Amino acid sequence: MANTTSDKTKGIMIVGLPNSGKSQIFSNLTGRYALVANYPFSTINIKRADISTNDGNFRIYDTPGIYSLFIQSEEAISVRDKIFSGKVDIILQCIDANHLKQSLYLTAELMELRLPMVIALNAIDETTRKGVFIDAQRLSKIIGVPVVESIAIKGIGTNRLMRAIKDARVPKNIRFGDIMESSIGSIESILPDSISFKRETALLYLLNDYHIEDYVITKAGEDTSNKVKDKVEEITNKYKWNPSRLINYAYIRWIDSTYEEVVSYDKSRSTGISEKAARLCRAPFSGTIILFSIIVIVYFLIVHVADAIATFLDESVWQPIETYIKSMVTNPFWQDFLVGSYGVLSMGFAGALLTVLPILSVFFIIYSILEDVGYIPNLTVLSKRIFNKIGLSGSAILPMVLGFGCKTMATLTTRTISSYKEKYIAIFLIAFAIPCAPQIGLSISLLGKMGFLAFLITFFIIAVVEIIAGLLLNRIIKEDKKGLFVQLLPPIRLPDMRNILKKTYNRLYEFVMEALPVFIYASIVLFTLDKTGVLINLKNLLTPIVTSFMGLPTDIVEALILVMARREASVIVISNLIDKGVLDYVQTIVSVVLTTMFFPCFANIGSIVREIGAKSAVIMVVVITVTSVIIAGIVNLALRIIFG
Repeated sequence: MANTTSDKTKGIMIVGLPNSGKSQIFSNLTGRYALVANYPFSTINIKRADISTNDGNFRIYDTPGIYSLFIQSEEAISVRDKIFSGKVDIILQCIDANHLKQSLYLTAELMELRLPMVIALNAIDETTRKGVFIDAQRLSKIIGVPVVESIAIKGIGTNRLMRAIKDARVPKNIRFGDIMESSIGSIESILPDSISFKRETALLYLLNDYHIEDYVITKAGEDTSNKVKDKVEEITNKYKWNPSRLINYAYIRWIDSTYEEVVSYDKSRSTGISEKAARLCRAPFSGTIILFSIIVIVYFLIVHVADAIATFLDESVWQPIETYIKSMVTNPFWQDFLVGSYGVLSMGFAGALLTVLPILSVFFIIYSILEDVGYIPNLTVLSKRIFNKIGLSGSAILPMVLGFGCKTMATLTTRTISSYKEKYIAIFLIAFAIPCAPQIGLSISLLGKMGFLAFLITFFIIAVVEIIAGLLLNRIIKEDKKGLFVQLLPPIRLPDMRNILKKTYNRLYEFVMEALPVFIYASIVLFTLDKTGVLINLKNLLTPIVTSFMGLPTDIVEALILVMARREASVIVISNLIDKGVLDYVQTIVSVVLTTMFFPCFANIGSIVREIGAKSAVIMVVVITVTSVIIAGIVNLALRIIFG
């Protein structure tokens, strides 16, 4: 680190619309990894990192995407509260050049804070290819702050952006007219010095933002808040107009004039290929064909590439190690502890690193490509019709689709849903029958041992069960208000291999750091249960349910125990049972269906508790667990009738 010229740490908050490149800029400036994906809400919570430069010490905040400082979501509350806390010295707005006009509304609001600002005009390469040119210098002059052109995904503009931060300036004001300015001033005069952003506070009162009242009461007391509300009512009655409508009109007029002044077009260079590709991905007919093609490609890559790698590692790496250990450790107890059926090395290390990791490596590369090109948010539009049938619309759709990546993250993104009914249904369905990315890859590997038809049958069953569950919840839960939801759809972009490899590496690293200890502890637990006789007694106790009802061997109990610890760990047990011929065609399908739905992982349970409370979370987990067993039994009976 360079020597700094000042001991004071300045707070820099990166703000912008969802999917505008904030996390990539945060990563570029700080060197700290943040998930970068071509879809909204990949950042859920505010992250921070400290850096030191020749120009001073800085604390940089990466924030969730917001459309406005006017409260529309929990993310907007967290971002605004952080700004109002006094810990932010500089605002760095990240603007996606593809959505300049939509971004300028947030710019107009940020200008009212009277904080020094810098603007990163990101993804300018995409607008240039489309024949859209933005005059960054003219935009800088209009707003009164530095505007830096950036291609964040390639790291272009990072050094210029860092230099511009030291030249951050307070932006110009947007004038609302004499009467409105006088009204704003009269409200500002009531607010004491304990209120940091008097002008923005006055505007938010005029916009009827009910959360701003809590801020003023905390900072200045209830009397001050009542005086401000009385003044707003007095202004409204005096002039007989709607203040919020006038404010929005002034913003829109400024946005339109600014956009027209800084944007020019060259239609001869406009191709629109990325937009056409995005439209094909979300159109019902072409989108379905594309989705099915992706599924087929994923299946064959995992079954024929990932499994081949895992087999090679098992034969060339693990088997010689296992043979050597058995020759060196002759004591039956310790041999069993190390390389037995529940051995710390065989199930723990080899299971996680040589069986599961190769499969996840291939799947994570594919999933990262789909993220990077922007396929996922376009998939939300394709799936909208189905989700609408089960009571989900707008802001509930994206969290559902994100559940295929990580259930925990997807559950946390449901905080953007204002309707409790939609939020509850989305959380339930995410936890119930949406397999997360690692589980999808590993399930495909297991089903690949039985053929492509087994894969299609299994995921068809899971999809049907999920739809039925949604329809039932939609009927049971009482209707409530639906909130407005706006989602900007990104174009289909060429993937950046550096970003894909970086994301894959970090995901695999997180898996090893989080899962490897769990695999080891789980193997020790199973080993202990086996040696003490508890495991065999538990199997005997559950025989009527496991064998008679679900049609599975009692050894599947081991997989269910591992599911409760880590879903990926259950794959080792099921894979061994398939390889030994213990599981037949139907039993393999039932096993994957059961382990997909059975008992949400602990991380997901934690996120459910955070969003809907402990009591509701416990009830949900119990219902999901019991229902998964019932469905497994029904699937077993139905498939036995078909396949015998």
